[in-house]
Amino acid sequence: MLVTTRHHQIGFALLWLWGTFFAIGSSGYVLDQEEIQKPLFADEQKPLPSKPDTGTLPALLDALDVLQVDYFAIWQGIWPTSIDWTSAVIGTYLSAGLSTLSTSFPKFTSSKNAENVVNKYFSQLSASYFGQDAFALRQEAYDDMLWVVLGWLESIKFIRLHSEEHYAEAEKAGSWYGEEWIPAFAHRARIFWELASQGWDTELCDGGMIWSPYLIPYKNAITNELYIAASISMYLYFPGDDNSSPFEFSSPNFAIADDSGRARDPKYLAAAIEAYRWLLDSNMTDAKGLFVDGYHISGWSRERAGKNQTENTRCDARNEMVYTYNQGVLLSGQRGLYEATGARSYLEDGHQLVSDVIAATGWDLKRGDSFDILDEPKWSGSKLGKWYGLGRSGILEEACDAPGYCSQDSQTFKGIFFHHLTLFCARLPDHLVLDGVFVGKDVGTGDPDNIEEVRKWHDEQCARYGSWIKHNAKAALATVNTEGRFGMWWGAPPHTSSVPDADVNLPAEAVDYRNHGVPQQWKNKERYPRDMQDRSDDIAGNSAGFGTRDLNDRGRGRTVETQGGGISVLRALWEIVDTRR
Repeated sequence: MLVTTRHHQIGFALLWLWGTFFAIGSSGYVLDQEEIQKPLFADEQKPLPSKPDTGTLPALLDALDVLQVDYFAIWQGIWPTSIDWTSAVIGTYLSAGLSTLSTSFPKFTSSKNAENVVNKYFSQLSASYFGQDAFALRQEAYDDMLWVVLGWLESIKFIRLHSEEHYAEAEKAGSWYGEEWIPAFAHRARIFWELASQGWDTELCDGGMIWSPYLIPYKNAITNELYIAASISMYLYFPGDDNSSPFEFSSPNFAIADDSGRARDPKYLAAAIEAYRWLLDSNMTDAKGLFVDGYHISGWSRERAGKNQTENTRCDARNEMVYTYNQGVLLSGQRGLYEATGARSYLEDGHQLVSDVIAATGWDLKRGDSFDILDEPKWSGSKLGKWYGLGRSGILEEACDAPGYCSQDSQTFKGIFFHHLTLFCARLPDHLVLDGVFVGKDVGTGDPDNIEEVRKWHDEQCARYGSWIKHNAKAALATVNTEGRFGMWWGAPPHTSSVPDADVNLPAEAVDYRNHGVPQQWKNKERYPRDMQDRSDDIAGNSAGFGTRDLNDRGRGRTVETQGGGISVLRALWEIVDTRR
């Protein structure tokens, strides 16, 4: 049973919301009875087939409530303490959380209560459309733009899901009002995909996305993974867009290449496939199978490049830094590529990546336990488990977690990993539409297996991750303070304020610019007109931590980004583990 501390602002609200379903005791949440509740349209909707005896869903609701009550300013339509790109990610989590709530109506005391909760959060999500600084984001790095694309496509997915789940057959009630937002969300996703696609470059490294037009060329893992995930998501989920405005931008490089705005446009699929091939051929993984951060081109300078005098166009200066989110975003891209092509190899690549990540946290998938033998109740706090590359003792971790110097960027990373893992491990469809041809579950897709066999295999692989996901969710919940806020370092030793020795050996070629700021030599002076949010001032004094009584109060402390991480790992536990028992 997972344990969580209830947020003081919502105790009575959840008592009302969950009614007789949950008895709240000192150990957390316990399902009390198996009464079947009426859904929104009782005569037209069937309840979920099972009711797992778990407290994960109420804990997720608590976490969402804290996110929106403590961190969201509804009058501004923003999470004020976030920055542009992390705000887009938080909005993505909210949309994904809404999808989970929509499919969990039978867990509520009544359909009216459930719909009220969904409408409350959806109204806040809609407000964030106007609060998002879309004009500033157009002038930022290409990865920032792509987070926007993924965020609004996730919102569209929720709207479609909720409409189909609760309104599809309700002819008298009409369609759900949320569908009115689809054109606006789709238009923004389209604009930002078109803008970001200008970052695809074939002059250097034979392809690949450039991270930022304001820096010397850097082809990094996250921008290319985002381009893959956003492109295939546009192919699968973009409903079309007949809004031709505004397609004028401050730079001629930001011209719209194709204003057709049609759904299922083959250009999105082609872009995803091309980018995926480039990434696989880029030699961007280390000996552990993990994606390093990216490549520079040694000896490059704009002066030489402008005169066609550069002798080197190869990606040959590799930054060996490893971050958790670089291992996550690609997973949803691989899942989408399978759905668009029927090629099982994309899923195989994804499962290999997940296995490598889990091993890099010190977790043995075969035994379902940590490689380290640590007696946690007797943990003195003076030592930590061995560092395996992305964590220790089976808990996902950034290199900055234990020392306590994580920036606002890094505080977002673990949540991103678990969000995309949840997308990857969602149940596969029982049919595919390949180039307009419907392929059902009983029709073979060619090499290697038919759809039903792939679905079964995929579920079995994802089931293997269950104990590790639960282990991380439990660790994340252990960081929740009395106000319901999640901490950054999930593996922090409990019941101690002393900082343990953190043995994190980074490779000599690793540049941790996400925490220490972008090095001056990376900046293109001619095209670096403003502060690109280096975060160098964001972490000043972070490693001190003197006088803190909680290791997760060091540095930036508990933030909207760390709250998002808690939401993502709880949702992964619910969607991948609890609902499949």
